[in-house]
Amino acid sequence: MELRDLKSFMEVAEHRSFTKAATQSYLSQPSLSKAVRKLEEELHVELFDRSTRHLQLTDAGKIVYQQSQKAFNALTELGVLLDELMDIAAGEIKIGIPPLIGTLFFPDIARRFHKKYPKVSLELVELGAKLIAQLVEEGQIDLGIIVLPADEEKFNHYPFIQDEFVLYIHENHRLAGKDSVSLDELKSEKFILFSESFTLHDYIKRACEDAGFTPSIAYQSSQWDLIIELVSSQLGITLLPKSIYYKQNNPEIKIIPIKHSPLLWKLGIITKKNAYHSFALKELLKMLKK
Repeated sequence: MELRDLKSFMEVAEHRSFTKAATQSYLSQPSLSKAVRKLEEELHVELFDRSTRHLQLTDAGKIVYQQSQKAFNALTELGVLLDELMDIAAGEIKIGIPPLIGTLFFPDIARRFHKKYPKVSLELVELGAKLIAQLVEEGQIDLGIIVLPADEEKFNHYPFIQDEFVLYIHENHRLAGKDSVSLDELKSEKFILFSESFTLHDYIKRACEDAGFTPSIAYQSSQWDLIIELVSSQLGITLLPKSIYYKQNNPEIKIIPIKHSPLLWKLGIITKKNAYHSFALKELLKMLKK
């Protein structure tokens, strides 16, 4: 069954005449007759009652006409939906972001993208960077923002944000009066770090080991605000990106720069290599890379 035969049949049904249908559709009467006869043979039914002056649809013809209308309406809607996608009028993007990064950057990302593409839904998945990378690789999320480096064999990656790490301590801490500290000055401190599923856990631990000591970890958490509160309760110190300081509002928290710090927070955007990128995802990537 071919669409052009269904279209010819519909023309004849709507005009109740092969002659009128031929005039309106710019098709010859023989070609219309041939198309209708072909359909009748394929469906093993008569579509028209030809015994009257004006053609009448048979019961079978009415069913075929109704279903043909639905088919052509669906095809028309398909074109509209694809046009919407190409115009970024609709769609959904799943974004994986570790909680710390989400707190700092996702509200602004969502606001800017929603303003430009209000019908595109952004679904946020908050997990540690290790799990984010795994979900991107498995195709369960479209895009991730993680701490670099990323596996270049598995991911496309683009630089996003760069920030320095600083020491977060209580204002009454013994080091609070210093203008800067070195990492080795923290070897006797109790550390409060992100959980082991977070890239920052390994990153800070490795930096301390490079400075000559293994950090004593008192508490671990997946939430940056809880880490800040534990520091505020004088239960330990932490190392976090400087930008988080301007998101927290605890007046007892003080930040101090790290001397000759090897710690640099390099964030990147990752997508799965050789995976399909929707129109909406391509536009989001353009926005994030600017």
